[in-house]
Amino acid sequence: MRLKTTRELRILYIKTALRWLLYYIIIFFGFVFMTSGTWLKPIILIPIALRISINNNMYASAVTGAVCGFLIDTACEKLFGYNAIILTVFCIAVSLIFEFFLRNKFVSFWIVSAVLSYIQCWLDYTFYYKIWNYQNAELIFNNYSLRVWAYTVISSVFVWLLLKIINHFLMPKKHFSIEETIKHSEQQNH
Repeated sequence: MRLKTTRELRILYIKTALRWLLYYIIIFFGFVFMTSGTWLKPIILIPIALRISINNNMYASAVTGAVCGFLIDTACEKLFGYNAIILTVFCIAVSLIFEFFLRNKFVSFWIVSAVLSYIQCWLDYTFYYKIWNYQNAELIFNNYSLRVWAYTVISSVFVWLLLKIINHFLMPKKHFSIEETIKHSEQQNH
């Protein structure tokens, strides 16, 4: 890692604080969106949490997943902590998958977001309707859960674009290692 001056460190800290402030403002507006209107709208906090997890370590991803999960539980009037556990696991997995296996590209994010949103909708349907043997419970899945899933997948496009802009301006840039810095300074001196 390149040695940083005090000014560069201050700028890094300010950009990081501003980036996380914007993340949580977006999470807040996503929660407000989820709590207004009808029940047929995207669960926007899922793609937001997953997109934030792509560029951060697993601890920040876990906290973001837990916060978004608790907000989903509150907005959807579910058992408090149910979605928090699910989304925390998803965010940690996404953080690790994108760190080691996948590239930070839109198609990768969109597929992962679609799959994980579907799993969340299916678990929600299974634990809240199917397990209790409600009559015609499959109609709830077909008429509501799948529509909410489709809206969530579509909304992930806008989430990707918004958070890409924030990350472009406020994400720390890659720096050189000490060896690269010494080599570069020697080349400039000669």
